[in-house]
Amino acid sequence: MRCRLSVLTATAAAAALTAVTGCAEKADGKGGDGAVRVTAKDDSCEVSKKDFPAGHVELDIENKGSKVTEVYILFPDDRIVTERENIGPGTRARLTAEVKAGSYEIACKPGMKGDGIRQKVTVTGATAARRSPEMDAAVAAYRKYAQAQADETLPKAKVFTDAVKAGDIEAAKKAYAPSRIGWERTEPVAESFGDIDPKVDLREDGLEKGQRWTGWHRLEKALWQDRRIGPEEKALADTLITDLTDWQKKVGTAEITPTSMANGAKELLDEVATGKVTGEEERYSHTDLVDFQANVEGAQKSHELLKPVAVRNDPKLVAELDRQFTALNTLLDKYRADRTAYDFVSYDTVGKGQRKELSDAVNALAEPLSKLAAAVVK
Repeated sequence: MRCRLSVLTATAAAAALTAVTGCAEKADGKGGDGAVRVTAKDDSCEVSKKDFPAGHVELDIENKGSKVTEVYILFPDDRIVTERENIGPGTRARLTAEVKAGSYEIACKPGMKGDGIRQKVTVTGATAARRSPEMDAAVAAYRKYAQAQADETLPKAKVFTDAVKAGDIEAAKKAYAPSRIGWERTEPVAESFGDIDPKVDLREDGLEKGQRWTGWHRLEKALWQDRRIGPEEKALADTLITDLTDWQKKVGTAEITPTSMANGAKELLDEVATGKVTGEEERYSHTDLVDFQANVEGAQKSHELLKPVAVRNDPKLVAELDRQFTALNTLLDKYRADRTAYDFVSYDTVGKGQRKELSDAVNALAEPLSKLAAAVVK
């Protein structure tokens, strides 16, 4: 599950605004000419410009607070347009966004908790960012990939939910992890599917007040911790299939851009390195390594499809990404006997040192991956 603020159903084709994030650096420089400066503090979020033209907009973010922060650009209904997480005290980060005219909010989130401190901003004009034929081809190919994952997920999910509805706990446990692979592969662009993510992939500690807990992890808890399947769980199995069918239908019209592919892959790996590696995602089933592998595959698919564009602008970056993807996949292979299968060891058998090794490898990949979108739009 991607960590995010409230995600509401996307109605009518909303204006696209997708970001490219860069690496955090020491906050000892000034923002580039024309950049919108965002100064994040523990109790404020200062924005140097409240109005700017459509097209490419660059944010120069500086964290002058004492807490790690996040900066979001949001639609008025709280849907996340883009985000930059884990900006440490005294560091600076760059974020370049492709925006169309409309109203948005820039939110700073000190401590990475709560709704954030917000500033309203307005984007004016009708200028659109240019997109090359190669970029359009990458988007079309990734959409086809995402559609294939959704199409393949439904029958696997039905094996899982049929077992739940039959009250067969062992069969449901066996089908659980395979039913999630397609979803985890498409998580780099999960935000483009509207409110599907919190319906199917939310953990209990991510629930908002009054929100009903549905999806895989609700059933995971029933199977591994509660060890019982009752009428409520059987009904939730049907709900999961309904929500996944909705996801399958939305892929064709989802807002996917070259920068959302690259930026989403980077943010997903950040989540793997700082959150999923702790075992919080699959806390009952301990099938975390299946999720890790699927996440890496989805991120790598973005890289491979964007590579024809990026290699012209930054061949050294592409070579480094190739190297780091290979290194991470090799490391993950240590935890399964067959590299073509998803039979990974239970994550509760992976020690603290091994988890740090995994986190370090993901971070080593995420750092150059944060530069991919910038290389694509040069």
